[in-house]
Amino acid sequence: MTTTRLPLFPLSTVLFPGLVLPLNVFEARYRALMRDLLDLPEDGPRPFVVVAIKDGHEVVPAATGLPEEGAQPPDAGPGAGFAPDPMDSFYRVGCVADASTIRPRPEAGPAGSAAGDAAGYEVLATGTTRCRLLSVDASGPYLTAEVERVPEEPGEGAGALAEGVLRAFRAYQRALAGASERTLAPGQELPREPGVVSYLVAAAARLYTADKQRLLEMPDTAARLAEELSVLRRETALISRVPSVPAADLTARPTSLN
Repeated sequence: MTTTRLPLFPLSTVLFPGLVLPLNVFEARYRALMRDLLDLPEDGPRPFVVVAIKDGHEVVPAATGLPEEGAQPPDAGPGAGFAPDPMDSFYRVGCVADASTIRPRPEAGPAGSAAGDAAGYEVLATGTTRCRLLSVDASGPYLTAEVERVPEEPGEGAGALAEGVLRAFRAYQRALAGASERTLAPGQELPREPGVVSYLVAAAARLYTADKQRLLEMPDTAARLAEELSVLRRETALISRVPSVPAADLTARPTSLN
């Protein structure tokens, strides 16, 4: 088993491989993380791990730039706000992300920020591959984790399942658009590759974080697609039965404002 140690960025959302995640980073521990990523070669990867926080634990305000009531001050330690053993605060499967763009914001930072430190960073990251957390270290300026990569296996019948999921997803989109009195974007094209379909639908569906996490952890693409087909049919039927309720209330709260 090959493992690697990477910076850890906990969020109140689930990142899937191939999906883009914009971040507005202003908290001290995550500014330190971005500074270290900027020190890596510009033409190479700048990897870190995005992991979802379990319900009842800290929701990291650095995800959106919006501080939350009771959030830790900017100079809190890397493990502040989490369980005594940070591993207890997170789901065990996350996603390695590559920070393709890290743009410092030069305006005056909060009290206690380091000299010459940016007040924050606008980051554009892309999920690359699933990973499993083996341990979390809070001894540095930010959390790091020992992780192993989790390969994606196609499973049996993934191609046929992907076609069914695409049809169900279009019906789900139409139901959402009708419930919110909006129309779909014209000419919207969806991918065909089963693995891409499974991750895109998992990210786009309005589901609770725990439900998205379950999709991320599925043993193979076919199993994820089969679960999505069931979920999409159920949610579409629910929306169709109660069209007067706003779509976001019919399914679940958004998992992230990103």
